[in-house]
Amino acid sequence: MVKLVALYKQPEDKEKFDEHYFNVHVPITKKIPGLKKMKVTKFSTTPMGDVSEYYLMCEMYYEDYDAMKKGMRSEEGKASAKDLMSFAKDIVTLIIGEEKE
Repeated sequence: MVKLVALYKQPEDKEKFDEHYFNVHVPITKKIPGLKKMKVTKFSTTPMGDVSEYYLMCEMYYEDYDAMKKGMRSEEGKASAKDLMSFAKDIVTLIIGEEKE
């Protein structure tokens, strides 16, 4: 299983970010062909009790790299990427990983 991970740093306006992320971006992203599951984690603090550098993480799971690439090239994938850049281009990092047992 391959996953595309989006790590978001702390947004300036958390309410505005959450409104757009959960009500606009997530529904667009869930339509990407080949997406098996999507998990969102909101961070609170570090083990030391400090505010985390990161605000949110989204893990998007695909069967394999080809399925992920095909999904990203689809109209839905392009719509998700365009939307992402419209509200989070300065605070998001995207990384690809493969789950190992």
